[in-house]
Amino acid sequence: MTTEYSPPTITPVLLCGGSGTRLWPLSRKSYPKQFSRLIGEKSLFQASAARLSGHEYGPPLVITNSDFRFIVTEQLAEAGIDPGAILIEPEGRNTAPAVLAAALWLERQDPDALMLVAPSDHVVPDPDAFRAAVEAGTPAAQAGQLVTFGIKPTHAETGYGYLELAEDPGSFAAKPLTLSRFVEKPDASRAAEMLAAGTFLWNAGIFLFSVDAILTAFKTHAPALIAPVRAAVAQGKPDLGFLRLDPGSWTGAEDISIDYAVMEHADNLSVVPFAAGWSDLGGWDAVWRETEQDAQGVATSVNATAIDCVETLLRSEDDRLEVVGIGLKNIIAVAMPDAVLVADSSRAQDVKLAVTALKEKNADQATMFPKDHRPWGWFESLAIGDRFQVKRIHVHPGAALSLQSHHHRAEHWIVVQGTAKVTVDDKVSLVSENQSVYVPLGAVHRMENPGKVPMVLIEVQTGSYLGEDDITRHEDVYARGPDGTD
Repeated sequence: MTTEYSPPTITPVLLCGGSGTRLWPLSRKSYPKQFSRLIGEKSLFQASAARLSGHEYGPPLVITNSDFRFIVTEQLAEAGIDPGAILIEPEGRNTAPAVLAAALWLERQDPDALMLVAPSDHVVPDPDAFRAAVEAGTPAAQAGQLVTFGIKPTHAETGYGYLELAEDPGSFAAKPLTLSRFVEKPDASRAAEMLAAGTFLWNAGIFLFSVDAILTAFKTHAPALIAPVRAAVAQGKPDLGFLRLDPGSWTGAEDISIDYAVMEHADNLSVVPFAAGWSDLGGWDAVWRETEQDAQGVATSVNATAIDCVETLLRSEDDRLEVVGIGLKNIIAVAMPDAVLVADSSRAQDVKLAVTALKEKNADQATMFPKDHRPWGWFESLAIGDRFQVKRIHVHPGAALSLQSHHHRAEHWIVVQGTAKVTVDDKVSLVSENQSVYVPLGAVHRMENPGKVPMVLIEVQTGSYLGEDDITRHEDVYARGPDGTD
């Protein structure tokens, strides 16, 4: 009598902390590309979480930073996915400490688990094919191998690292093969040589291994990381369902990638080829390739129009702003409400230079997204002048802003959708559509959405200083700090 094989539960580990400056102006430090709907109706993060779900997968373990913690939970809830643990990095220390923290956390919760580590900002058009590739690599991971996934190259790409195979991949079928070595990002001529050789794969930065195997690898190849990361996990503080890793311990961990720390030194490596389509959307040229194009190679968003253009990407990220291109060739044009990028397609990888230049000018557009996302919803500035600012504020059903006061400004609120429950000092009232309320300077106040639909209001601020740090929080259901900066 044979025992039926039962595959182990795989815990997806989603890395969710990058800034994605090469996709500026859509991707910015305050709201990077993984949370944007670059391709399709889901954000890249939501699509990644959905791709790594199913009966063989456990709840995802997410590693992110404090600024994104509520965006992560909101987008997972919107996608109908219940998260497992959400670990908050005090600061980015690259992928090796992040993966080690996930492994140490899982060691306490499910030491027999397999971990599937993946960035949260990749595009995989065929999720079923990817899950099949994971299934193909599972027996090797159970046997103690560190399994990585390599992408069959489609062109001589210089923006990716490569994996050199020790054997001919044949048809690039999804099965574990022996990995010879990791190869750094090549120049154009070397990339062309590797493409022609047929034994190189793009390094996707996706890994599958058991908790025990990766911890053993860290102890063998990067032992100095163990103590600070273990202390950061052990001394982490629970916070509204998140685990904040201990900042003091975390600072002692080296800033290093898992490739450099472990993978390039390990001798128990396997690679599963994947040939069903993949992109890390590492630049607007990659977005152009992944977007549906017309016969002239032109890709446009809903609010963009191309006339006599060739091999061009035109996008408007604002329903109120129409982008029109005439006679363009090999051009990228991306418009946001507060910034516009126009670049030759061959310079797509240089978009990060624009971010550097804007930072040197102290321009908010370098890092700040037009919509400021908060745990209760979001707001955006509609007009800013001397001693006044006009905002649109969107509050999710059942959500509430902090109980707060201001030293330098008064506020007028006009409800344009839904109903607001408003507290001003000792008075609590319901304010419906087309009604308004005045919040005097210094008054302790709060707005809540008691309804089941979003509540939207227009806020007019007047005063001598209108910065977000002019907020004193007296109570907050989201356990944020006493000022308004998080």
